Amino acid sequence: MSDTADKSVQPMMFQGERQRAIYQATLEAGRAEVAGLATRFGVTTETIRRDLSDLQKRKLLRRVHGGAVPWESSGFEPLLSVREQKNEDEKRRMAVTALDELPDRGSIIIDSGSTLTQFARSIPRDLTLRVVTNSLTVATRLADHEALDVIVVGGKVRKNTLAMVDTEAVEAIRPLAVDTLFISSDAATETGGLTTPYREEAVLKSAMIHAARRVVALVDHTKFGEDHFIRFAEWSDIDVLVTTGELDPRLAAEIEASGTTVRLA
Repeated sequence: MSDTADKSVQPMMFQGERQRAIYQATLEAGRAEVAGLATRFGVTTETIRRDLSDLQKRKLLRRVHGGAVPWESSGFEPLLSVREQKNEDEKRRMAVTALDELPDRGSIIIDSGSTLTQFARSIPRDLTLRVVTNSLTVATRLADHEALDVIVVGGKVRKNTLAMVDTEAVEAIRPLAVDTLFISSDAATETGGLTTPYREEAVLKSAMIHAARRVVALVDHTKFGEDHFIRFAEWSDIDVLVTTGELDPRLAAEIEASGTTVRLA
């Protein structure tokens, strides 16, 4: 059952207030259960089902058996603002550790994602580099660094991630030859490499890897243990993995055996 059922019962709300709260709870948890929502908001399951139907008509949520998921996809991807608040300490540690992998000069690509947004926030202001990114948030964090030359690839902006991942973005990346790529991943296993549920992102990430002479992946320990739909990199494609110290030492050893350097934050 969703963790929405674990929270205390909310005071009585107007219908619009309740529906906004249901929408936000589903975004944060990735899924909401009818029974849990009914308990949380102190209303009947029939009322919750009507709320979910209204939210589906507005293309905010999708009804599924027993509850609802966010409209965006069947493989839920939370808003970037929500993801930035999760595991903040781990992301800061990884960002600081990854700074050691920056070249002294030349060019880099920074992928999109909450961890890489934190990485961009940590980059010293006096560093002189050309930075290419598909992330509006990364570009915003770096735009006032006078010594950096920031280039944003074009394309349609994904509302959840504030990143460009479509064909235009891929075509902008393909001709490049950069020194270092800093990339993220939705999931990873010690034998399967890096995976994502999103086909467009997989194509773009593959193009980024081919455009870089050196690849640094920032993947925290919570992402390990499952494969998503599409594999975009084997460990042989990754020069350095920056992850958190909570990663199982056995997994770290297996990844290093493939030739990837593992750095624990």
